[in-house]
Amino acid sequence: MAEGEEALPPSSSSWEKDLADALEEGGCDLETVRNIIQGRQLPADLRAKVWKIALNVVGKGDSLASWDGSLDLPEQSIIHKDCQELIDQLSVPEEEKSVLLLDIESVITFYCKSRNVKYSSCLGWIHLLKPLVHLRLPRSDLYNCFYAIMNKFIPRDCFMRGRPFHLFRLLLQYHEPELCSFLDTKKMTPDSYALNWLGSLFSYYCSAEVTQAIWDGYLQQADPFFIYFLMLIILVNAKDVILAQESDKEEMIKFLETSPANLDLEDIEDLFSLAQYYCSKTPASFRKDNHSLFGSSLLGLKDDDTDLSQALCLAISVSEILQANQQQGEGVRFFVVDCRPAEQYNAGHLSTAFHLDSDLMLQNPSEFAQSVKSLLEAQKQSIESGSVAGGEHLCFMGSGREEEDMYMNMVLAHFLQKNKEYVSIAKGGFMALQQHLADINVEGPENGYGHWIASTSGSRSSINSSVDGDSPNGSSDGKGVKSLVNKMTVALKTKSVNVKEKVISFIENTSTPVDRHVSSSDRVGKPYRGVKPVFSIGDEEEYDTDEIDSSSMSDDDRKEVVNIQTWINKPDVKYNFPCNEVKENGHMFPSHLLVTATHMYCLREIPSRKGLAYIQSRQALNSVVKITSKKKHPELITFKYGNSNTSGIEILAVERYLIPNAGDATKAIKQQIMKVLDALES
Repeated sequence: MAEGEEALPPSSSSWEKDLADALEEGGCDLETVRNIIQGRQLPADLRAKVWKIALNVVGKGDSLASWDGSLDLPEQSIIHKDCQELIDQLSVPEEEKSVLLLDIESVITFYCKSRNVKYSSCLGWIHLLKPLVHLRLPRSDLYNCFYAIMNKFIPRDCFMRGRPFHLFRLLLQYHEPELCSFLDTKKMTPDSYALNWLGSLFSYYCSAEVTQAIWDGYLQQADPFFIYFLMLIILVNAKDVILAQESDKEEMIKFLETSPANLDLEDIEDLFSLAQYYCSKTPASFRKDNHSLFGSSLLGLKDDDTDLSQALCLAISVSEILQANQQQGEGVRFFVVDCRPAEQYNAGHLSTAFHLDSDLMLQNPSEFAQSVKSLLEAQKQSIESGSVAGGEHLCFMGSGREEEDMYMNMVLAHFLQKNKEYVSIAKGGFMALQQHLADINVEGPENGYGHWIASTSGSRSSINSSVDGDSPNGSSDGKGVKSLVNKMTVALKTKSVNVKEKVISFIENTSTPVDRHVSSSDRVGKPYRGVKPVFSIGDEEEYDTDEIDSSSMSDDDRKEVVNIQTWINKPDVKYNFPCNEVKENGHMFPSHLLVTATHMYCLREIPSRKGLAYIQSRQALNSVVKITSKKKHPELITFKYGNSNTSGIEILAVERYLIPNAGDATKAIKQQIMKVLDALES
């Protein structure tokens, strides 16, 4: 025990006893475990139980029970040799070695047969099994834990030139462009040094104690992408040494590859803290657009149309760009740079975007240099003033047509060559933005998203012009560019060949101002009351078929499992409503709606595991914008979640439930929502 811990033996033993008691009682879920542990070092005798909960294998059956035990794969001799080498590395009594060897060889052989995978030593499975073998698990648990790790935490295509390593390079470039550029120059790709980092979750190089400490934290995170940030910190920590290296490429690769071996137990807390920091500075699109890398969902098996090896930089979805700058407090905020030609920008652009004409880069380099200088100054001022247009993350937006965006790509490359951090590109460009706004504008133009788009008649200004002279770096508003909505409207481009394809919104100038529901001093994106579309309870005639079912894309294998009664008894749970979750296809799932002071949870019961449930959804109460019921079926309640602002509502998710005594439930939920909104307003 460390010296700092010796002064507090009662509290130290107290939480360990609480953890042991909770695990002994059974039915313990991951959140309960996390709340007790709170990032402290896990006691060795409780590690196996905690890992099994984190991997969601508690109570899972023996998958090998029906297997005939035949060790007869073509590569069986290689499997046996690798397993024997692992046994030789372990401190195992001689009489137990043969049994353990058979267990490990059986796990690998059965996995290969059941998943139709050809074994190879370079896959690193032996190193992945090493921390599990230390737990002295029965064969059934050993297999279930190994399967869960492979399924949830080892990405698809984890091999040389595989997609996970192209993604890691983009993350490195986003946060550490100088280091990324240096490694690119040396032709040192991430797969050349990090293959065994990712493939073994660091167990290949780290000591048993360090590996266990890393896995303790990583498995409790329950976020497969977190390994990317741990890998990033390993590189950042070695940055100065790497940049000063004068040795040849092979020696540098060897240095990088073995760098995790230098980690000590006392380094792990700092490793995770730094990883959390970098994680908080990373756009959500990094995860959302690459979710198919992990898990067993069939969604991951479809061909991905994005070749990450050819990506210039990290791509950000237009929906994240729109949502990010409405958020208050910490989080990723974007300063959007529109790189289209002036005439396209003037015809219509994102109201918070700065214009940088990419054509100038070749046509007038001196003017381009001045524009870049203005851009960086405008970014600085917008951040200082708290403008909705402000953000330290630069996101470049083109037209979305490859042939037109050639110059924008050159501008992007210019910023990357200058080692500018937090540089990204808007996925699909302005075309994708228009399409997204058209898709989500389900309430009609009057209450929709016209305020996102502004048009500038005859202006070549780098910063958005507005009718009353306000600008993102002006001081009149302090919140930026809301005044841009005063002279614009949304119309359809009906006299165009594009009509033959999917019609998208077209912007034209008008002198008719857009109605405002709140004063100019209010924050954009803040929930507000007194206006019906923002939060309302009423009837609906039919389903909104074009809205997204918030849970339709889920993969049950990767959801967190909790004890229903434990959650119902939580002191912060104010209401519990037994119900059925209703999917768009009509399927119903027995569930519980739990309401706390700030959130609403849906726990979907697991039929095969009595008393346990998946956390199907977690929604903030202040994100509820509408609650509706069917006239013919008043117990069928629809919740719509989204963002509200001065010009409309953005629907982000829809959930439907069949609730007995629905009137009482909706009344209680509405009252809690109003309390949240009152608190926000005050």
